[in-house]
Amino acid sequence: MFGKRSFASSKERSGKITKQPKRSFREEKKQRQMLEKMDSRQDSPMMESVSPSLTSAIVTIVVGPDQRLFAAHEDVLSHSPFFASALRDQFFESSNRRIDLPTEEPEIFSCVLEYLYKGDYYPRLVHDKRRQTWMLEGAVSSPDPNKGGRVAAVEPTIFHSGVGDVILRDTAVYCAAEVYGLEELKRLSLRKQGLQSGIEVGTILRSARYAYESTPDSDSRLRAHYLALIIRSRKTFKRSGTMQMEMELGGKLFFDLFVAMCNHIDDIVDVTNARTPKSI
Repeated sequence: MFGKRSFASSKERSGKITKQPKRSFREEKKQRQMLEKMDSRQDSPMMESVSPSLTSAIVTIVVGPDQRLFAAHEDVLSHSPFFASALRDQFFESSNRRIDLPTEEPEIFSCVLEYLYKGDYYPRLVHDKRRQTWMLEGAVSSPDPNKGGRVAAVEPTIFHSGVGDVILRDTAVYCAAEVYGLEELKRLSLRKQGLQSGIEVGTILRSARYAYESTPDSDSRLRAHYLALIIRSRKTFKRSGTMQMEMELGGKLFFDLFVAMCNHIDDIVDVTNARTPKSI
């Protein structure tokens, strides 16, 4: 099929024809990989607005007690109200911007930074088109029939130095997103956490306690997730000595759990009464 005719003058047309330089196999492969990476991001339900400017100033972020160094573009960090405020406070200072996060876990901040750049963090949330469900990237069917569902490709827990033990990574990401003012990241991490299975009772309870300590009373989504999880797994928790130890420590978590269980029982009673015909 012929293209449109040129209306340039004969003098202009008689000039030397320049050929486009051939691209090497390596350049073509690199471009294909970049396009595939961009296309794969469309699978994420949270992929909505991340189009960061990569020409702004570089900011150094010092994270954790070991002072791990991260670098990020100012415009990318400014998507977070927390970092935008911190950078405004440094507006008249040196061009060498620096933010200190001494109590943050480097692995968690890495997830937050990846989200700010890509709209998700590893393992990504991807759509299983065949089953019309969402799953974690790399998840495989569980070989253990007692666990059921799918098993994540990466360990769902991290060692949190502030807790002194392992907790669920997605819970820590949720709590970090609360601090940094990233509502979409909170929804994403909560959705990912709902896909985890086979978590030990002790880990669930430590993570629940951390969630209560790291979120305000007004933010009930993560707390409600843990309360529902414990109620659904009540037979396992009932046999757990860890649960007894945790309950003896007390705290608002277990008062909320008591109220949630009472409400759950009331709902069951109401449904049963509605199904039972009334005697005349």
